[in-house]
Amino acid sequence: MKKLSLIEVISMAVGTMIGASIFSVFGIGAQVAGHDLPEAFLLSGLYALVVAYSYAILGSKIISNAGPIGFILKGLGDSIVTGALSILLWMSYVVSIALLVKGFTGYFLPLVNLDLTYFNMALVEALLILFFVALNFFGSKAVGKSELFIVITKLSILFVFIIGGLWTIQRANIQPDFDYEHSSGMINASVIFFLSYMGFGLITNASENLKNPHKNVPRAIYISIFIVIVIYVLISVVTLGNLSLQEVIDAKENALALAAKPFLGQFGFLLISIGALFSISSALNASIFGGANIAYSLAKDGELPTFFERKVWFKSTEGLYITAGLGLLFALTFNMGDIATITSCVFTVLYVFVVISHIKIRKEYGGKLILLIFNLIVLNAVFIALLLYQWKSHRNAFYGTLITFAGSLIVEYIFRLVSRRKFTEHHKY
Repeated sequence: MKKLSLIEVISMAVGTMIGASIFSVFGIGAQVAGHDLPEAFLLSGLYALVVAYSYAILGSKIISNAGPIGFILKGLGDSIVTGALSILLWMSYVVSIALLVKGFTGYFLPLVNLDLTYFNMALVEALLILFFVALNFFGSKAVGKSELFIVITKLSILFVFIIGGLWTIQRANIQPDFDYEHSSGMINASVIFFLSYMGFGLITNASENLKNPHKNVPRAIYISIFIVIVIYVLISVVTLGNLSLQEVIDAKENALALAAKPFLGQFGFLLISIGALFSISSALNASIFGGANIAYSLAKDGELPTFFERKVWFKSTEGLYITAGLGLLFALTFNMGDIATITSCVFTVLYVFVVISHIKIRKEYGGKLILLIFNLIVLNAVFIALLLYQWKSHRNAFYGTLITFAGSLIVEYIFRLVSRRKFTEHHKY
């Protein structure tokens, strides 16, 4: 079986990170951070590097498509908490798939002059998922090659946007406001944007299918994060520099397309809309791939029913079909706004447990204790900030987060009681 190259897995990670969020969160981000939007993106990138430290060290030595769950299992052992976290990790991919297909449909239908009716949206969502399920059916190499093409196209479009927009920036629009109120808004926005960097975890979820993972896992993690930090900061500078703050807030998900008009006209609006479709497609492609990988690995380790474990290519078709099918069901049934906020809390909790596990096994795998403790403090602060933001602005999401964690523990308890299976280690060194 052919393995993913370093550039292919970097493409998958970058494609996941520069997905729907870069085109949809600008309105919210500008409303919260104001003129400090570029600084908010930079700060959230630093949070990602905090997590990357443990992912890079552990991911280079614990080669498992279970990713962070493999790290937590090694550090904390088999427990109901480990099992609940594994279920949460898989469900985060399911929810991401639903969010992405909805995002794609929202851009695609207006672009082809079709109404946003339930039937039209459902049809596009179903066809889109079917296409990427078929692509993933052919294996990791097909996913890697398609992701490389999609990411190159997307980055080329964003490169045109950045280079063109830098010449028409109004400097007053990007002057940061460092008073208490705006600094508080910048921190809140950085916590929200933390979601935008979470795609780098896909690298560890594909480590068994990566060439020379001991060297390429840490390389891919750091390279992909640095690429995305630069792109996010530049895009936010160009967008704010070409529109007034209120225009960015009012434009919401179309802020980038609107920002392209001053220097590219209607062509720029069309170009960025197409870029949004490529971005969402690449993130969806990588999310279905990662979700199927997670489903298979967790079934192999005893955390999901055994039918997820049956193989056709390098992973199970059942895991692929059920992951994508549930994603479609969520897209057709639910409003995903609050669930997206809940997902950010889920990932942050996973990161906290990864760092705790790293602290416990640092003597065997490496890592500086002082740095790990600092990282743990930062992540806990991010999690608390997320909960406070939910409490103030998304109260339903706050309660939903509590229900999600409680529900995963209950499901895990019932699954273990019924199946009598134990979580076992299946990773390479």
